[in-house]
Amino acid sequence: MIRVHPYGDRGLLLELADAAEVVACVDALRTAATSTDVAADVVADIVPGACTVLLVARDGVGLDRLRDAVPDAEALTAARARGAEHADAPTEVRIPVHYGGPDLAEVAAATGLSEDAVVHAHTATPWRVAFGGFAPGFAYLVGGDPRLAVPRRPTPRPSVPPGSVGLAGGFSGVYPRSSPGGWQLIGRTDAVLWDTDREPPALLGAGAVVRFEAR
Repeated sequence: MIRVHPYGDRGLLLELADAAEVVACVDALRTAATSTDVAADVVADIVPGACTVLLVARDGVGLDRLRDAVPDAEALTAARARGAEHADAPTEVRIPVHYGGPDLAEVAAATGLSEDAVVHAHTATPWRVAFGGFAPGFAYLVGGDPRLAVPRRPTPRPSVPPGSVGLAGGFSGVYPRSSPGGWQLIGRTDAVLWDTDREPPALLGAGAVVRFEAR
């Protein structure tokens, strides 16, 4: 069920159960934009969050018309089914990773897996970009192997190297630049997550499928 809240005079904030529902909602909106006139004509922007999706209306479009673009239960169910096969993903990105991060052994111990099994679990299941945040280019990835749902570190590191690949809760992610952080680090990549000379600057856009590859 989606709870709908007015957000100023040009927006609606859709409240959902979790990040997986956010992905399904965005997929449903994108499908509607290509198959009907409603979403394409009234929605100017879609901004996903951890448990919310912000819809921004085009100029001259009122909130009543914008509400017509909100997916119903049937559309969400169909989007979940397509999402299981990544049929609605706008793109797929492969990220090579050098595994052996400083927390790999701790993740293995916490999950009851061997270190090799952690790597296999991280690479064998494709992830989806649910939303971005924290820093430019940082994407919160969902849909991976549920065995990898480990808590954040009790004490964040004052500095995490750029390209570090981490786990926290049910998310995976890649640090685009050096910053403090409390995620469990299992590897690193040379992929550039944020480049202002690239269009778009973020390598991982909302809804993209991400496949990690061991190097």
